[in-house]
Amino acid sequence: MSKKELKTVSPDVKWKDITPGGVIPYAGNAELFKTGDWRSMKPIWLKEKCKQCLLCYPVCPDTSILIDQEGKRVDFDFDHCKGCGVCVKVCPFKAIDFVEEDK
Repeated sequence: MSKKELKTVSPDVKWKDITPGGVIPYAGNAELFKTGDWRSMKPIWLKEKCKQCLLCYPVCPDTSILIDQEGKRVDFDFDHCKGCGVCVKVCPFKAIDFVEEDK
C-alpha cells in the first residue's frame, strides 16, 4: 500500500480502504510527529560529566541525542524524546540524569 493510497478514517470510508491496525505503511514516523509530550520522565544531559564516548547515541530509539558538526554530543531533541531511559542506563559516566517531567 503506497502513501497515496491511504485514506483518512471517516464515516463514508469502507473498512477495506483504510490502513490495517498496527501496520506502519511507510518509514519516517518518528521524524514526522513530535512525540516528546508523551514523556513522563525526562533525561538531563550533565555536560561536565560527559566524556563524549557516544555510547548513548546508537541506543536512542528516537534519534533524540544530538551530535554537532565536530562529532560531539550536544544535548537532546526534546521534541522527539519519549523518555524511555535507555540512554541513562547505558551511560557509564552517569552523565545523564533522569527526572520527572514538569508539565
